Amino acid sequence: MSGPEKSYKNLNFLNSSDARAIRILCEYEEPKQRFAAEGVTDTIVMFGSARTLPEDVANEKLAEAKAALVGCTEESVRADLQEAVASAESSVRSSRFYGETRELARRLTEWSMERSNVSGGPADYLVCTGGGPGIMEAGNRGASDVPGGRSVGLGISLPFEEKVNRFVTPSLGFEFHYFFTRKYWFMYLAKAMVVCPGGFGTLDEFMELLTLIQTQKITKAMPIILFGSSYWNSIINIEAMVEWGTISRKDLDLFKVIDTVDEAFDYLTSSLIANEGV
Repeated sequence: MSGPEKSYKNLNFLNSSDARAIRILCEYEEPKQRFAAEGVTDTIVMFGSARTLPEDVANEKLAEAKAALVGCTEESVRADLQEAVASAESSVRSSRFYGETRELARRLTEWSMERSNVSGGPADYLVCTGGGPGIMEAGNRGASDVPGGRSVGLGISLPFEEKVNRFVTPSLGFEFHYFFTRKYWFMYLAKAMVVCPGGFGTLDEFMELLTLIQTQKITKAMPIILFGSSYWNSIINIEAMVEWGTISRKDLDLFKVIDTVDEAFDYLTSSLIANEGV
């Protein structure tokens, strides 16, 4: 006869509300062990929309939407097709950020690996994303464009999003259940942040990061870039918060708005070098 089931093998218990603390601890300890085994201590985190498409894909979808509208003779369907064209046009407008994020990630990975060749150790800074599609995929893809380049993907279980994208280094791909444990690993290893155009999730991550720095829960020096002034200046007006007295003017120095890959690369690498040992 087989004996009673061990508690740590009881999946009904482990997936119950009573075992929530155990699951939370797993999402702290297992990544910690794996990062240590992989020699990952410093990351450059890239946030952004999961909906951003590569330019060629966005243009193809726009062409398909326009063709469907032109060929439609049913008036009742045309409104939906017109909306599809407008949506596709928006995707084309934002698609440049996919290519620019990919290029920035490639250059940062190449720079870090060149430094490691000199020191004889592993790459100092690994690109880290949320592991999903869109801007996240672009970041991981850019790192993989460099032979031997590695990157981290901190995925999250969502009903409407694919699993970790194929450009994440397999041994550094994670899937979290809890947003707050995922955010912990974003923040804990980060030495720099690049915030690309994104939606609610991106704003949430950016604002939490600013809050942690403003309240000195994060004390390490960390360059933060808002990439794409045309987007960010139309979405948020942080200057107005100074005018209303809800933040200090010095809080505007916590981040820098940047428009080009060249400027972002120069700012990040010079800041990272300056912050080493601080």
